This record gives sequence, C-alpha cells and structure tokens, in this order.
Amino acid sequence: MKNKVIIPIIVAAFVTIALLIGIAIGKNTATIQVVSDENYDYSRYSGTGNSFGKINAILTLLDQAYVDTIDINNLTDDILPDIMHNLDPHSAYIPASEVEESHEDLEGSFSGIGVQFNIQNDTVMVVDVIAGGPSEKLGIRPGDRIIEVEDSVFTGSEMTNNKVLKTLRGKKGTVVNIKVRRAGVAKPLSFAIKRDDIPVNSIDIYYMLTPTIGYMKISRFGANTYNEFLTGLTDMKKQGAKEFIIDLRYNGGGYLSAVIQMVNEFLDRGDLIVYTEGLHYPRQDVFADGTGRFKGYNVCVLINEFSASASEIFSGAIQDLDKGIIVGRRSFGKGLVQQQIPLTDGSEIRLTTARYHTPSGRCIQKPYKQGKIDDYEKDIVERYDRGEFFASDSITLADSLEFHTRLGRVVYGGGGIMPDYFVAQDTTVYNQLYKDLSLGTHLYGFSFQYADRNRASLSKIKDWKAMQKHIAASNYMSEFQKYLAEKKVEYKQDDFEACRKPIENLIQAYIARTILGDNGFYPIYNQTDETIKKALEVMK
Repeated sequence: MKNKVIIPIIVAAFVTIALLIGIAIGKNTATIQVVSDENYDYSRYSGTGNSFGKINAILTLLDQAYVDTIDINNLTDDILPDIMHNLDPHSAYIPASEVEESHEDLEGSFSGIGVQFNIQNDTVMVVDVIAGGPSEKLGIRPGDRIIEVEDSVFTGSEMTNNKVLKTLRGKKGTVVNIKVRRAGVAKPLSFAIKRDDIPVNSIDIYYMLTPTIGYMKISRFGANTYNEFLTGLTDMKKQGAKEFIIDLRYNGGGYLSAVIQMVNEFLDRGDLIVYTEGLHYPRQDVFADGTGRFKGYNVCVLINEFSASASEIFSGAIQDLDKGIIVGRRSFGKGLVQQQIPLTDGSEIRLTTARYHTPSGRCIQKPYKQGKIDDYEKDIVERYDRGEFFASDSITLADSLEFHTRLGRVVYGGGGIMPDYFVAQDTTVYNQLYKDLSLGTHLYGFSFQYADRNRASLSKIKDWKAMQKHIAASNYMSEFQKYLAEKKVEYKQDDFEACRKPIENLIQAYIARTILGDNGFYPIYNQTDETIKKALEVMK
C-alpha cells in the first residue's frame, strides 16, 4: 500500500520534470527549419504509447517544428492549470511567480512597511499602523495619505489594492521612499522605510461577551494561529470565561496541523479528531493526545456557507464528539486533502490525494463531477436560489446520509457540516438598500471621512463602549444622508428607515475601526448579529 501512496506523487513530479526538460531542450533548438514534410521525420515525436510520453513528445514537437517561435515555458503554465482544474475543484498548479504570494497569508508574516490601507478617492489612505512595525517607528500615522513612492506620483484612477501591495511589500531590509500628506501639515512629509517582517494575525479579536462567555473570531488557520488561539483562551479564562464561542464564519481553512492542535484543547485522550482516506492513500486517523487545557469547557462554534476545510474539521469534531454545539448555516463542504509538491522551477502542484471524514464517518466534501467544476462553483448561488439561507427546511437530507454522534444525536452527511441550530438571513431588516450600501463603498467611505474629520477628538477615546456612546450622541446619521445626496444615491425613505438600525450599527463600527482597529469594530458590530444572539440563547 505504501508504494501506492508514493507512486502518484512521483509520477506527477516526473511528468512536470519531463516537461521542464523539454523546455530546456527547446531553448537550444528553437531555430530548426523544415523545408517539406518529405524532408522531416515527425515519427520520432509519436511518443512511447503512454500519455506521459505523448505530452512530452507534443511539447517537444511544438518547440522544434511549429511555424512560429513560441515560449514553451508560458505554454506549459497555460496548460497545467487546465489539467489540474479538470481533476477536482481544489487541485491546482501554481506558477513560480505566484508561489510566495500564495503562502503569505498562512505563513505568519511577510516583509513590508507595516500599514493597513484603504483607497479613497484614488488616494492610498493609511487606516492603521502595525504596532512595532517600521512605519510606526518612523512616525507614520493613521489618516496619512501616501502621494508619492520613489519620487513617482502614487495616486490616480489606476490605483488598485494589488498595485499598492506589490509596491510597498518587498524583501526584508530593502528601503522604500514615500511621501505622505498629513492633515494640518502644509508640506508633504518624506519617509525612507526599511521593510521588515510584518506579522499576519489570524485571530481578528477575542473578548468577553458576558461575564462568563468568551468570544473569539478566527479568520484563517495559519502557522501562528494555535499560539494566538491559546493566548486568547487563556486570557479570557483569567477574565472569568467558563464557555467559549468560536466564530469560524467566512473562514476558508488553512493548515491541518493548526486545527488539530486547536481542537485538541477541548478533547480527551484517544478522541478521534479526523481521518483521511483516498484511493492511493490508506486511512490515517488523528487522535487527541489528552494534553488539552480546556477539557470540560463548553464550546459553541459559529459557521456559515463560507466556512470551509479546516473550519469544518474543527466544527465536525466538536459536534460528533458532543463537546459543544454548532450554530449558523450549512458550511461550504470542502473536504479534499491536498499535497503540496514543489517542482524544480519553483512552481508547485497542489494535488488532491484523499478526503477528510469527521469522527462519525461523515465525508466533509460535497459532491462534484470531474470535468464539471463550473457546476461545483455555482453551488453557493444555487443554495441561495433554493432558499437555503433563509429556511432550514429547504435542505433535503436523505436517510442514507444519517450518522450519529457519540451520544447518539443524529447528524447528516452529504457535504459540509449541518448546524445544530439554524440561523436564517434576515431579509426584512437587511433589505436591498442595505445590501447595496454595505457591499458598495458608501458606508465605509462616509465612515472613514467622518473619522478622519474628527480624528483629533476620537483619538482621545480608548474604549469601544465610550467610542460608541460618543458617536451615537453626534449627528452622524443626518451627515450620512447628506453624503448620499451628494453622491446622488437614490432610495425610498421607507426602505432607509427599515434598515436604519443595521446602517447605524455598521457606521459606528467602521468609525471605531478607523480609530481603534478590530478591537473597536467587532464588539460594536456584533451587537446586532443574530447568530451570536442565537448562540448566547442556546448556551444559557
């Protein structure tokens, strides 16, 4: 069986290495000319009779006999994504130029100048400065506008987030020269910033929701997530937490090692966390080791349709082992195991080798058909159209997909994790006007401008409760409606009044984020969160 595990990986690597050898040959023989079919022997490119030889033969033939000069390297990079895409939804080929970027969000750090930014009116605005980072050390402040980089104008309609990231990030120790415009300062300020390692935090916030219930929002499972997780739980325990709400909504997954360490904190020795199995990949079980510091603590996990992969492993283990409850909506259903296979030119293949299963035996992966990946990617839209976001009875569950938790509770397979308590999207309060404003730029744009105008007074406030009270006492909502009029946004007043409360909440949260970061945003924003309200209700 061990040979079967190794062979597909070796073959995959060998195929690509063969392609790369073909590329190297091509660079030395790209000027071959053919006078006529009679004078040129194509038979030597007929391959060895198997698909691997055929692919290499075709690429070599194109390189040596095609009518025009072609770049085999680029051609290979174009072909391989299509090959991998047609296998399953998550196998992928990553060109060498994109490998580093694809790792950054999970690795725990990247090299840059240490600012959070937003583009407002074609200008890069510094929203926050990373504590201890190179920008903070030089005195760059939230509210500064970056107007020049390396003596070149850095504003305009062509400005994008991607352009800003590529310009400001770079190799550790290199210097980038910028100019910023600061409110109240007549001339632009110049800074020579030496790039340094910037931490990538995967836990957005943790704080006490009630005197005994701690809340933590986790955005990804990266290299540092377990340490952040343990620090947060320990801190909330000291503050009196007896139970925890772990928010995994919109968490698309990450490192398996991180989620195993994290869920292990709540489990007993010998508890099965997850197992993987594939055609060429024998079953492998992962068990808790009994060293968890939070065994016996009740856990409530929040999920939605964008919780995937590692998020589903965490929530599936908690549910199947009856260590807590799951609240929200059915998760995404991404349960395929990818092996990262580095290739000789610096590119990578992420090859699906197995499927994840929860302790009760449920396969996390939702169904798909090879070659029908576009249909798979439309699944979320189809769920919405079926009404699954609004009513739990819109989900049809077959008896054949019935499984049982350790204590005998019925849970269902078929892809994703079904919550114990369903929370629908509220279409009465969160109407179309609210969707248009929240998904567009107007709510955030106004909030940033308001915070920027009042930065001097708001910056004196260090607590989110005091911040919310200060904002609520102002005339910010009338200012917002004037802002919408200036932007020529048309709406019916009845629609506005229907969604006034969530609009007020989001503006207050955005203003607080501009001054206090996520520590100001989430405690305010969560006050109107129906899923958190349901979690608190069922935990009581």
